[in-house]
Amino acid sequence: MKIVLINGTNHKGSTYHIAKQLTDKLNGELTEFFLPRDFDEFCLGCTTCFTKDEKLCPHHSKIEKITNALLEADVIILASPVYCFHASGAMKSLLDHYGYMWMAHRPEESMFKKQGIVLSTAAGAGIKSTLKDMRDSLFYWGVARTYSFGLPVAATSWDGINKKKLAKIDKNTSKIARKVNKRNGKVKPGFKTKAFFFIMHLMQKNGWNPKDVDYWKDKGWTKKVRPWK
Repeated sequence: MKIVLINGTNHKGSTYHIAKQLTDKLNGELTEFFLPRDFDEFCLGCTTCFTKDEKLCPHHSKIEKITNALLEADVIILASPVYCFHASGAMKSLLDHYGYMWMAHRPEESMFKKQGIVLSTAAGAGIKSTLKDMRDSLFYWGVARTYSFGLPVAATSWDGINKKKLAKIDKNTSKIARKVNKRNGKVKPGFKTKAFFFIMHLMQKNGWNPKDVDYWKDKGWTKKVRPWK
């Protein structure tokens, strides 16, 4: 099992340690990235990835290593502490570069057989909206199953978390790891993903963007072919 972990900050705080604890419990080979250390560009809004080719993105050479890791992985983990009730700017900036990979455009076929995990911590509030920031991308990429875990740790460092919360972290990371390990190689999208894919299938029969329309037709998705079969 191949795992890719993308940390939304360079700082190795509580979110990082939870992600590390989880990856240690997964039966796989880990590839890890830190943002903005490993990618520090903002999307320019040039629409080149949508209308022409994602490889023509001005930042393609910088993001290619992360993209390849995402495509090769069986499990994608996105981890970000809460930054003003949302994921870090570095995480958002990275995810903005993958708009072309949403189901509304040109989803990668392999995504429909992957598992995803989103993780977050905060000293206080903002966990729910931060997890949603990352979970949205995984859903619209077509990732078959996604697990979420977030916790207000009431601390500004890993060392400051009390024993009760550490026990909760251990329990939840073990629970997620068991599910991921058990379902590796056997996961399929749920009803919500399939329903959204069907709507996009209808839209792409006469879509506005020739690049997307041709992609869907070449895959056979505007007919009866489905990426999870």
